Amino acid sequence: MRTFSGIAASPGIAMGRLCVIDRRRAVVPEYPIPSEAVCHETARLAQAIENTRVELEALKSRLAETSGEDHLFFIEIHLMILADDRLINETTEIIKTGMINAEGALRRTLHRYRETFASIDDPYLRERISDVETVIERVLRSMSGETAEPFPQHEGQIIIAAHDFSPADMLQINRTNVLAIITEIGGRTSHTAILARALDLPAVMGVEGITDLLLDGVAVIVDGLSGAVIVDPDQETFQSSLRRKQHYEYVEYELLKTAPLPAVTRDGHSMQLRGNVEIPEEGASVLGHGGSGVGLYRTEMLFMNRTFMPDEEEQLATYQTMQQAVAPHPLTIRTLDAGGDKLLDGMDQAAEANPALGVRAIRLSLSMPDEFKKQLRAILRVSADGPVRIMFPMISGMEEVRTAKALLEEAKRELTASGTPFDSAVQVGVMIEIPAAVTLADLLAREVDFFSVGTNDLIQYTLAIDRGNEQLSHLYQPLHPAVLRSLRRIVQAAHGAGIPACLCGEMAGDPLYLPVLLGLGFDELSMGAGSILRVKQILRRCTLERAARIAEGCFAFSTAAEVEMYLKSQITMDVAESID
Repeated sequence: MRTFSGIAASPGIAMGRLCVIDRRRAVVPEYPIPSEAVCHETARLAQAIENTRVELEALKSRLAETSGEDHLFFIEIHLMILADDRLINETTEIIKTGMINAEGALRRTLHRYRETFASIDDPYLRERISDVETVIERVLRSMSGETAEPFPQHEGQIIIAAHDFSPADMLQINRTNVLAIITEIGGRTSHTAILARALDLPAVMGVEGITDLLLDGVAVIVDGLSGAVIVDPDQETFQSSLRRKQHYEYVEYELLKTAPLPAVTRDGHSMQLRGNVEIPEEGASVLGHGGSGVGLYRTEMLFMNRTFMPDEEEQLATYQTMQQAVAPHPLTIRTLDAGGDKLLDGMDQAAEANPALGVRAIRLSLSMPDEFKKQLRAILRVSADGPVRIMFPMISGMEEVRTAKALLEEAKRELTASGTPFDSAVQVGVMIEIPAAVTLADLLAREVDFFSVGTNDLIQYTLAIDRGNEQLSHLYQPLHPAVLRSLRRIVQAAHGAGIPACLCGEMAGDPLYLPVLLGLGFDELSMGAGSILRVKQILRRCTLERAARIAEGCFAFSTAAEVEMYLKSQITMDVAESID
């Protein structure tokens, strides 16, 4: 028996026979070329890109016939990357200046992209490099004449292991046979992981060396809860894992029964539980887990790694797909939340020593008002189809809010002039994720229709901690007294102005924090779809009065460790009382 550790990318436990698939990177040589071969190499590159486009279009058509159109957004993303002029222009330039073959030049282009994405602070955006890698690998295989190994046709139940696994690969598997997937690379925020969760397929990623061993056909256990992969388990381990699997599936089955139940406390207080999403495929999962719409729709994927901004029609089509996925529930669309240096080739953006504190999010949008209005018009047009809310990220002061709202009004006038329908009363909110916004919360609340607290950044900025720095991870404390005081101040400011206080950071999806957030007075929590039912379960066992007492008690302590100990003791007490 051997145990491997990886990243728990999609929950669930599966047992079956391992089937190793060759999804390794194409091996490509790099060699110098004479000047007279430059045109030939650039033509080979262009032809390979065209061949890959045809291949993806054929795959898209085939999947539409066999699986429907529910998950074709992933193929669209890859076609969009392939159509980006930056890919061919950068590689062509490397061929000409480096005097090397097309394969070597394309591999260098990929290396540049990896360096750019690696410097992105946001893990969701950083993981988007996997889509670029998948597309470039397809092009490289086309140039080398390699063909990807077809998916195995197996009568038994198997668990697939591969170096990498793209969303397109995921959509081609036979769900009646494939019980789980294991990859050597990738992470929880990759599109493959997101799709695995949407399909309820257990997955463990980042398991180094799993495909190097001669393990094809060996019994394996995939634990998507802990991130463990157990190869050739002994009888005791198998029985233990089986019991754990049965317990997990029983709990999930019981939780799913509560999906239609209202998110309301025992004393009748309602709270909206919504989902954080990035792609339309996650919408069905949010609703299936009992969510009442989307509290945070990240739009950054549309803007990543492009030569030109997406036009209004492209954005409209994507937002409409997302709106349809969660209708008739509300869709909260966050405007672009990224830095210009990570988005567009050719943007006139100076290099920044600290991009996290630089020209990004609302600052970037306001610096390019015409492009910002394209996004605003697209969102407004979607509002004609159902309830939509607009949310501005990284607000630090009144000027930003008023300028953004003025541009929104311009966008409304332009649509009105063209006779385009939209909801004239669309709600506008701001994300509170900077200490300055906390301090000005009472003033900001008079300008908008709702607050949404982004606790991931609020904690980072309040405590001056890089949440991606492993050496400081122990100091990233959601229950830090400074964070709790900020949250209390935000809710008080929102309710003082008569607007709802929402929270969409990772705190929202942790059942441990539910009594505190409920007791502080938050009206809405938005989280990953898989967390909704567990948070709802705790909510339905609480009373607002009890939660308010617990929340108030947290302010009697001076350290995060003390607050956590107190909070756990109170929850343990409540559990004991409910058993009695």
